[in-house]
Amino acid sequence: MDISNKKHFLSVKDHSVSKETFDLYHDETMDMLITSPQPNLENLGKYYESEDYISHTDSKRSLFEKAYHFVKSIALKNKLDLINSQQPKKGRILDIGAGTGDFLAVAKDNGWQTVGVEPSDKARAIALKKEVSFVENTLGLESHSFDVITMWHVLEHVPNLNNQIKELKRLLKPSGTLIVAVPNFKSFDAKHYGAFWAAYDVPIHFWHFSKKAIKLLFEKEDMKLEKVLPMKFDSFYVSLLSEKYKYGKMNFIKAFFIGLQSNIRAKRNFEYSSHIYVLKNN
Repeated sequence: MDISNKKHFLSVKDHSVSKETFDLYHDETMDMLITSPQPNLENLGKYYESEDYISHTDSKRSLFEKAYHFVKSIALKNKLDLINSQQPKKGRILDIGAGTGDFLAVAKDNGWQTVGVEPSDKARAIALKKEVSFVENTLGLESHSFDVITMWHVLEHVPNLNNQIKELKRLLKPSGTLIVAVPNFKSFDAKHYGAFWAAYDVPIHFWHFSKKAIKLLFEKEDMKLEKVLPMKFDSFYVSLLSEKYKYGKMNFIKAFFIGLQSNIRAKRNFEYSSHIYVLKNN
């Protein structure tokens, strides 16, 4: 996306890997932020080489990792319940950015036919041990062949945003369900931590969405936003990492209270740390 007519919003450091600084520009029409410059595909991999990026590992060595995986086990059940409520008749599900395959394994055990897309060789190797089906990209998948497509904190990582949305439209059956989870830069914890907010996660987060942005982006491809749901655990996890980036160490108590405050405020304005968007294909 062109940033020449966009207003500068914030400068943010890559706290995890490179320590480089990137700029965020505000697209006022869409109400979304754009990271600039965006790394090209050849250089993108090096920015994922971080100890903080634990969605590509099953490690449970540290207290933080143990807490993360405990919360993840609860979240997996909630995700499955959400999908079953949207599509009671089990069919084919595609999980894009499937990580180590935990969600696919749970969905498969529940009777879904599952396919995952994951570019990380390391994560894919772990996932294959869970006996779930994987492809490297979506290009070879049949059009209109999936009842449900999920992207759990993945859309913000996609370089070619508009092309990706068109591809989702191609793959989804008529009346199929798309579920997208992304961080929300309008949340209290985002405003509290500013440039240290961990969910900016530059430069691997290319885009930073609001509710308005998601609605407008998918309307262009005739997909209707039906429901917005909170991800209440995210405010605690993100606040904990943000404490580390700002002060050099994790302060569990302070992060808990910032996360709690974010969720309490979001009860009034519905600006949670992250949202789940449920969209229907028309």
